[in-house]
Amino acid sequence: MSDTFDQLGLSPEALDAVRRARFSRPTPIQAQAIPPALQGRDVIGCAATGTGKTAAYVLPLVERFAGREGPLGLVLAPTRELVQQIAGPVGFFGESRGVTHAVVIGGEDMAAQAEALKRKPTLVLATPGRLVDLLDSGVAAFPRLEALVLDEADRMLDMGFLPQLERILKALPRRRQTLLFSATLGPDVSRFAREELNRPVRVEVTRSGTPAERAEQRLYVVKPEEKSALLLTLLARDEATALIFTRTKERADKVYQAVERAGYRCTVLHADRTQNQRNQAMEGFRKGTYRCLVATDIAARGLDVEDVGHVINYDLPHAPEDYVHRIGRTARASASGVASTFVTSKDRQMTERIEKIMRGGIPRVSVPREDPVFRAEVERLQAAQRDPGPPQKDQGAPKKEPGQTPGRHARSHGKGPRSGPTKE
Repeated sequence: MSDTFDQLGLSPEALDAVRRARFSRPTPIQAQAIPPALQGRDVIGCAATGTGKTAAYVLPLVERFAGREGPLGLVLAPTRELVQQIAGPVGFFGESRGVTHAVVIGGEDMAAQAEALKRKPTLVLATPGRLVDLLDSGVAAFPRLEALVLDEADRMLDMGFLPQLERILKALPRRRQTLLFSATLGPDVSRFAREELNRPVRVEVTRSGTPAERAEQRLYVVKPEEKSALLLTLLARDEATALIFTRTKERADKVYQAVERAGYRCTVLHADRTQNQRNQAMEGFRKGTYRCLVATDIAARGLDVEDVGHVINYDLPHAPEDYVHRIGRTARASASGVASTFVTSKDRQMTERIEKIMRGGIPRVSVPREDPVFRAEVERLQAAQRDPGPPQKDQGAPKKEPGQTPGRHARSHGKGPRSGPTKE
């Protein structure tokens, strides 16, 4: 495996951009995927979140299509946030090379996206649903397409995008390069790859289902009514940024309210939020305006934050593979972090499924029931049950914007946005 970018076959212009991005050496997925991708080969890349997958395909696309009118490359990803994240490295590496791009996602003005496509960008970055809308309306067309990238392919299939993917594939030239990247290679992804890829080079730098190595995992067995007490206890023990996952939108809103009531700067991210609200939540969390982000699995991938110190699984995910993606939000690149998971007696079967795909157990940790914060929250909840008081209108999602004055528990190690792309 190559130890430097100079050994991967990149041009002097690309190497200069890599240096400007402050990439010191290629990650394993970059070292193994970039050379065959530059040669036009199909590639299946399996690597955990945070290992540099984005640059592993963006650099070859920019090299191959520098200065050319398109669309020559199409990048598909499952969520709006991930597509917007991909646009960062594409712009950073592509702008100086004459590689233009258009972003096509739901929740944004479709007429503006149609105009962007008419300008024939070199690369189109899209979510499947919105791209199908533009294909059906006759606005999008790819007669000269040379490369297709499927990022987070397992997630796209998990989310039910197969019909849209099939519609998109019918609109693309059969003779093309296909690069498929996925954190897990389950039966659905393997079947899709067999049907759509041509003699691919397989690059598996981490076995399917492998968690981020530097994430310190902890599992707490709790009663359902103890979850909020445990959450507030963990938040009180340090000042690390916290990404808190729930299974439903309703639960996310309730957990957000509990965290903010305890005095922590918090925001929330789920599918009922408008695109502008989602962008503001992401930006505020990224910049450190908010210490905590409560989210459904919409944020499990494509969350571009450098130093999430603590991922907390308030609820287990719907699918065991999503546990791997969730905890991959911490311990990104060369960082380390903690991943705490709350399980109840009803979660035994899902816990076993998670440990099976990871090929190992999650360390059990005792619940700190004697901690003053834990006891205070339990007592507060008990008192509220005894005397619920007058009915209160549910406040739902937060109304505060990222420009607000930070509250207490400010993050002491916050950083501003980076000038170059992240490694994922």
